[in-house]
Amino acid sequence: MYLVSKIEDTVRVPPHRFEDPLREVAVEILNENYMGKIDKKMGLMVTVKEIEEIGIGKVIMGDGAAYHDVVFTALFFKPDLHEIVEGEVIEVTDFGAFVRIGPMDGLVHVSQVTDDYINYDAKRGALLGKESKKSLEEGNYVRARIVALSLKGRSSKETKIGLTMRQPGLGRLEWIQQEKEKSKKKGKK
Repeated sequence: MYLVSKIEDTVRVPPHRFEDPLREVAVEILNENYMGKIDKKMGLMVTVKEIEEIGIGKVIMGDGAAYHDVVFTALFFKPDLHEIVEGEVIEVTDFGAFVRIGPMDGLVHVSQVTDDYINYDAKRGALLGKESKKSLEEGNYVRARIVALSLKGRSSKETKIGLTMRQPGLGRLEWIQQEKEKSKKKGKK
């Protein structure tokens, strides 16, 4: 889920940037400081949307920079436990598939791909269902539910998101479409 939040902070503008437009410099500095960082309540900061207020700069003795109090809005990505998400499979390993959901990655463990027994095909880089013949490969789009979530640490690399696709309406998007078509055919009989 994406959230927009209003934040107050102080931006340090170095002297060599005094000639540049202040709002642009402030957005750049805030993005450098916060983008990609995690706040336990808000989630992962994606970007500074806009600066609403910039105060008059203050200079501190011994430092030639100007310090401006700012109020800005920022866009955050905060995954929630049990949330249904869609994403692209970016890597397949023998233990599962990594799925890009927004600006973060989650893992669908091999035991959570389908109800079928799953084999890993190293040549194809795919997970294959023994009975169903379903396959999951890099580049596939999937729908999954978040079943485990740890937003510890300061960056998205330190987060852990566990996903499942073993519920109705979840899985590779083609599988879901095939199930819908089967349901329609059964309903017509």
